Amino acid sequence: MNRTETWIIKGDCREVLKKIATGSVRAVVTSPPYYQQRNYEGEAEIGNEATVEEYVNQLCLVFEQCKRILADDGTVWLNLGDKYKDTRLLGVPWRVALALQNDLGFYLRSDVIWYKPNAMPSSVKNRPTTDHEYIFMLSKGRKYYYDADSIREEHVTFTEKSQMKGGRNHFGKRNGTPENGKNGGNSNLHNARWDQAFHPKGRNKRTVWEIPLSKFPEAHFAVFPEALVETCIKAGSAKGDIILDPFIGSGTTAVVATKLGRRCIGIDAVEKYCEMARRRIHETQPMLI
Repeated sequence: MNRTETWIIKGDCREVLKKIATGSVRAVVTSPPYYQQRNYEGEAEIGNEATVEEYVNQLCLVFEQCKRILADDGTVWLNLGDKYKDTRLLGVPWRVALALQNDLGFYLRSDVIWYKPNAMPSSVKNRPTTDHEYIFMLSKGRKYYYDADSIREEHVTFTEKSQMKGGRNHFGKRNGTPENGKNGGNSNLHNARWDQAFHPKGRNKRTVWEIPLSKFPEAHFAVFPEALVETCIKAGSAKGDIILDPFIGSGTTAVVATKLGRRCIGIDAVEKYCEMARRRIHETQPMLI
């Protein structure tokens, strides 16, 4: 891949996105600044809004342009964390996801729980400690590109990890799973054809992803884990496609896209983050074959 195929652009994404060609991007993979979660670089930067409603409105302005830029079969992979204010959990991720669906016409296809096994400890005593965030998968249209095989997981049912009563004893036995409940209509299972229910490349990706937080020495904040970004890019694009991250930050989306043979457009309002992203991409290039 030629380095010129990854573009890191400094500027307000609400303006920069207007200059990108319609239908030119296969997938958007991004983690916007969270609502009032840290000290941002400028008053106009998204995340500084006085109210959560205005925060949602500003993100809608961004994703309105993202929708135009997306190919007709494109997807958005959106990571957001929540916020407590005046002891109330605001439900920020869901407010944004539902606004993208209800106001902008995106199809909300999946909500993924990103479980962080190394989440920061908390001194809170009157509620559970939060150790998860959301990843929302949204599509531009009813039909969209999705490569399920690229992100399949190892089958568990017939391994020592299985929690199913009887384990392997069910396999190959007619009526081996006689439930009348959730599996009641699955003729393959009830006619001893479990082999037809299990894909040879692994089981379909589940909606809880256990991925540790990542740190990058030059960034003072936790960065997008490469493993998380890799899953989104593999599922949502093919080699040679363009990935867009309108909040590129330290550059993880661009780095992973480069490693996977995709092109990338990254935008950030802060010059030092753009420079950080460019350095990381430069260091990644020699690793490519």
